[in-house]
Amino acid sequence: MDFAEFKEAVYRRFGLYLDGYKEPQLKRRIDSLMALLQVPDYGAYLNLLARDGQQWQRFIDKITINVSEFFRNQEIFVRLEQEILPSLLATFRDLKVWSAGCADGPEPYSVAILLAELAPGGRHQILATDIDPGALAAARRGVYGERALQAVTPTRLNRYFRREGDHFYLQEQIKGMVDFRQHDLLKDAYGSGFHLIICRNVVIYFTADTQNDLYRRFYQALAPGGVFFIGATENLFQYRELGFEKIAPWFYRRPAGTS
Repeated sequence: MDFAEFKEAVYRRFGLYLDGYKEPQLKRRIDSLMALLQVPDYGAYLNLLARDGQQWQRFIDKITINVSEFFRNQEIFVRLEQEILPSLLATFRDLKVWSAGCADGPEPYSVAILLAELAPGGRHQILATDIDPGALAAARRGVYGERALQAVTPTRLNRYFRREGDHFYLQEQIKGMVDFRQHDLLKDAYGSGFHLIICRNVVIYFTADTQNDLYRRFYQALAPGGVFFIGATENLFQYRELGFEKIAPWFYRRPAGTS
C-alpha cells in the first residue's frame, strides 16, 4: 500500500479526508509516528488504527496540531475588542459566531469573554468546531494550565477562572456561551448567516487549491457585512477575487448587500 492508497483507505474506513492537506508535511508527520511505533508499512499502520482507539487519537493529534491559547496574538485581539466587535454589534444586536478549528477551546472562549463584557444582554450564538473529538472533550471541560492563559489580564483571570493548584477552571457562565461540535472543514457542510468567522492557523496546513476552496465556503457562510478573522501568520492575498474587502490586517468583510 502506497501513501495515496493509505489516504484513500483512511477516508473509506474513518471518513477523514486527507487529500486537501499539504502532502510533504502530512507524510512526514505520519511517517514519524510509524517510525516511533516501529510499524513496517502503511497497510500495517491502517490495521493498527482500526483496532486501537488510542493510536487513532494519537494519529488525529499528530495531523491536526492542537495548539491554542486565550487571546492569542494579544494586539490582534485588542483590535477585535475595540474595533471589530463594536462595529458588528452596532449593526447586528445578537452575534452569530463560528470558531473553526477551535482546538481545546481558548479561542471561542476568548470571544465569549469579550461579548460578555461588550454586550452582556445579547443572545449571542458561538459555535466552535474541530475535527478532533479529544480536543473538543477538553474544550468542554474548560480546564487550562498557565501557558494557555499567559495573555489573560489579572482582572479577567480573577473574574472568569478559579484556580486549583496548577489548573484554572473557566467560569460556567462563559462555558455555557459556546456550543462545541465535531466538524471536518474539508468534507462537512458549512452553516450560514455568521457575523464573525474565526479560522486562525488552520488553513495553512492545506494545499493552495484547498485553501481557496475553503475561503470561498467561508465567504458564503458569512452574513452580508460579516467578518472573517484569520491567523497572524496568514495572508489572504486573493481576497478581492474571493469577494472580500479588507478592513484591517487579518480581518476581511463580506460586503453588505451581497448575495
